[in-house]
Amino acid sequence: QVQLVESGGGLVQPGGSLRLSCAASGTIFRIDDMAWYRQAPGKQRELVATITSGGTANYADSVKGRFTISRDSAKNTVYLQMNSLRPEDTAVYSCNLLIVSSVSFVNSNYWGQGTQVTVSS
Repeated sequence: QVQLVESGGGLVQPGGSLRLSCAASGTIFRIDDMAWYRQAPGKQRELVATITSGGTANYADSVKGRFTISRDSAKNTVYLQMNSLRPEDTAVYSCNLLIVSSVSFVNSNYWGQGTQVTVSS
């Protein structure tokens, strides 16, 4: 089994920063792509950023230049550094990892539990 634990959300003023973490544990052989999604109230889930196993990152236009995704493969952890936060960044942020099982050697998508980020004065 695989477990994902997210941390780092909270309330921040506009212009502030937060760092989200998502740590995976369990029967992991390898983690391929990692991603962060967000969903604001009344809106569809949005892909925020992705990072490949080789470290190539891609971002939604709305966060380019403000957010940075990174990974620590030794710790099976993905991070999202969010700077210059805006009220429109308010959402529940969830990590999504493509994990190859050390039992079956089949890859599957796993989701974190979600963490609330609120940007407000």
